[in-house]
Amino acid sequence: MEKENQSVEELTHGLLGELQLKCYGKKTLNNYRRILKNLALYMQLNEISTYSSENGKAFVEDYISTHEISVSFQKTISTVIGRLSDYCDGREYSPQRKKSSVKLPENHAVLLEDYLSFCKRDGNRAGTIKGKRKFCGDFLIFLMTLGCNDIRDINSTQICKACLMFHNKDAWAVIRMFLIYLYKENVIEYDYSTIVPHYTRPFLVPATYTEDEILRFENAIDRSSKIGIRDYAMLLLATRLGMRSGDIAGLIFDEIDFEGNSIHIVQEKTLQPQELPLLPEIKDAIMNYIENARPTVNDECRIFLRQNAPYQGITTSAIRFATTRYFRKAGIDISDKKHGLHTFRSSLASSMVNDQVPYDVVRKVLGHTDPNAIKHYAKVDIERLREYALAVPAPSSVFEAFLNGGRSYAGL
Repeated sequence: MEKENQSVEELTHGLLGELQLKCYGKKTLNNYRRILKNLALYMQLNEISTYSSENGKAFVEDYISTHEISVSFQKTISTVIGRLSDYCDGREYSPQRKKSSVKLPENHAVLLEDYLSFCKRDGNRAGTIKGKRKFCGDFLIFLMTLGCNDIRDINSTQICKACLMFHNKDAWAVIRMFLIYLYKENVIEYDYSTIVPHYTRPFLVPATYTEDEILRFENAIDRSSKIGIRDYAMLLLATRLGMRSGDIAGLIFDEIDFEGNSIHIVQEKTLQPQELPLLPEIKDAIMNYIENARPTVNDECRIFLRQNAPYQGITTSAIRFATTRYFRKAGIDISDKKHGLHTFRSSLASSMVNDQVPYDVVRKVLGHTDPNAIKHYAKVDIERLREYALAVPAPSSVFEAFLNGGRSYAGL
């Protein structure tokens, strides 16, 4: 039987069965049952025989407007009904339901999918494709707001205005490549890529933290809780080894050699293999997590998991939020500094450089494949840079006269 033809009771039974397989707790499932019973009653009173997402939204609005409930429970009701709608419509389960976004018209949607398929064939990775989908989709939406409903009618004024509507200027490079594709595929008549503004990120000195600050950060993690045990093991991989968040989130059991005390990964960013030492403190932290805090899941090979059902692998965003939380808990001032996980890589590089470790060794330890990456580390090597400082030349001519109280330098 097709899901859209099932009764709300049958849909409820199917959804709860799916959530039970994902290890949802008894209390959570009971909350789902209670809310979905109210939905069934609402449909009965309003003589609605078939469930749809529109009916679900109407129920949520009606329930919230007629009951005095907390904001938290309002969100719970919306989540439950959203899950039922996803299940009914055959959408794949996602731990965090995405907010609805503006839907592209079919002509734009097909065009975007064709471009992303081209990018995929060209070797773009999933993360890159995701970013291009976001930027190009927003670009098409901006054009629609400017009156361009058919990409073939695009003009230079609309392109310039649409580009200026982006808050993140990294989008400009993506839009430039998108326009080149449209021109080469004869979708648009002219190559408008040349009028897209250029933006170069300022190459700033990497944000770093002292060894004392990093120790305070590590000690701020409460290891008496299961979440703290997980976070401590997870974040030690960043503070002590400089691992990237994607590599930590994707770490699997087969990549750790507990007997040989080593970690063997293929880096998510570069696709290059990397071997790292399994330091004693990291080994102990990971073993403590596996034995005392990791949820019992047989079909999940990733080491670090969510602590709540469904027990899936941790996400990079969860690692990022945890990093910020412990920086603040440690009382470290991050108001004017970057404080993402990547700062631990910069801090590790800075520490090694200050200990006179050669740049090329630093590059290899952090898993960089680009030899020019050492230029990034040179900015934190203040002591060595001082060796190449140029002496200030002695003043002469007009400037010397000005320093000695002569006429205004600007007026000469």
